[in-house]
Amino acid sequence: MKKYTREEILELVEEEDVEFIRLQFTDIFGMMKNMAITTSQLEKALDNKCMFDGSSIEGYARVEETDMYLYPDLDTFEIFPWRPQQGKVARLICDIYKPDGTPFERDPRYILRNVIAEAKEMGYTFFAKPECEFFLFDVDDKGLPTTHTNENAGYFDLGPLDFGENARRDMVLMLEEMGFVIEASHHESAPAQHEIDFQHDEVLKTADNIMTFKLVVKTIAKRHGLHATFMPKPTSGRHGSGMHINMFLKKDGKNVFEDKSDESGLSKEAYYFIAGLLKHIKAITFLANPIVNSYKRLVPGYEAPTYIAWSATDRTPLICIPTNQGDLTRIELTSPDSTSNPYLTLAACLKAGLDGIREQKMPTEKIDALPGNLLEATEEFEKDELIRSVLGDDFARKLIRVKKEEYQDYDMEVTQWEINKYLHRF
Repeated sequence: MKKYTREEILELVEEEDVEFIRLQFTDIFGMMKNMAITTSQLEKALDNKCMFDGSSIEGYARVEETDMYLYPDLDTFEIFPWRPQQGKVARLICDIYKPDGTPFERDPRYILRNVIAEAKEMGYTFFAKPECEFFLFDVDDKGLPTTHTNENAGYFDLGPLDFGENARRDMVLMLEEMGFVIEASHHESAPAQHEIDFQHDEVLKTADNIMTFKLVVKTIAKRHGLHATFMPKPTSGRHGSGMHINMFLKKDGKNVFEDKSDESGLSKEAYYFIAGLLKHIKAITFLANPIVNSYKRLVPGYEAPTYIAWSATDRTPLICIPTNQGDLTRIELTSPDSTSNPYLTLAACLKAGLDGIREQKMPTEKIDALPGNLLEATEEFEKDELIRSVLGDDFARKLIRVKKEEYQDYDMEVTQWEINKYLHRF
């Protein structure tokens, strides 16, 4: 990770002819927000004096708590390589603070930092690596997104079958210019579906990277006349898009999940961590799969998990173990998708894993089903005191209410499937 001082950022902005700085943050639903300032306001921003109306961001604050302050994380300074070379645009990812100088409890970054601190007290540093899948669809004559593609490429296909090859190449180049280490990129199973994998990092950096990754993918897709979507299941009868999360813990610089003497190469801490994830996965699903459409992906027949199970040899269950790679020994959770708020999802996974380590119980062989829809996942989250505590009571109640309303709205909607099925028959 790059390290910047206040003075270094001011010097870089002047040397690189940066004119605009975007102060970015993530709302409770995992959507990136920002406030743009000119360089004349940069010193004010670096002094943590840039304010915004928190009540205007859904779920953030009540009307009587409108004033919120953006505290830039200096190490997240980055110049956008796709913007003009004269009058460049840079960004800083920010934490949210209240007027009294204390962190805002609903800030997703603050929530993740809290669980990171808990892990640190136990001597652990949490590392994660996502595998983000997405679709590249055509846009209509007005530039609006569709679910249409003329492409028929499949897994690992290349051009000319892969219509998105050039766009994906430019995404990789832009990401690398921004400091990402790209390990692989390829066409996925469904037509117009793609995956770009970047290197693991400490968990807060990984969550920041996921948000930046989605911004870059969408921006470069638009430049190629395409629409990039991370919607889990945009079309029926085809594979959906997930965000597998690879994770491991380090203590004193050593991967504590590795044990060469174990048949599967896993330490007791790794087994305990798996047990914690399995114990709390129904509640984690509420955060890892947060929209109605998420559950259209978690169905049989499309290589997505539907049952709560794990395996050290089979790559298809909810939790699997990639081929033992020594210091990169890790576990892989296959259920999350990219509509999730990465800060909250990773915080919940870490909290569950630490709970497993504290209990020191081995994972069971009992197989159960994942929640089948958003309402079921919401109810499981309500029942799980530990995972609910990651968000805090106030935030948890807010998110539960919003998601129950979302499911109710969906449940009352008359769909095209119903029209096609029943209109001519009754």
